[in-house]
Amino acid sequence: MRAYVDQDTCIGCGLCAATCPEVFQLNAEGKAEAIADTTDENRSGVQEAIDNCPVSAIREEE
Repeated sequence: MRAYVDQDTCIGCGLCAATCPEVFQLNAEGKAEAIADTTDENRSGVQEAIDNCPVSAIREEE
């Protein structure tokens, strides 16, 4: 599984990067991006980031 951040929707608040920095970071444009796959170890952090994104910009796909 891998998380994806919709760049058009993301407002760059950084909540996902603060919640799960091993998977999310802010890019040069100030938008979040996923930098790693979802694993058993980070799954709860990824789900927390998805659930708490204020603009629902994050989704997870196989």
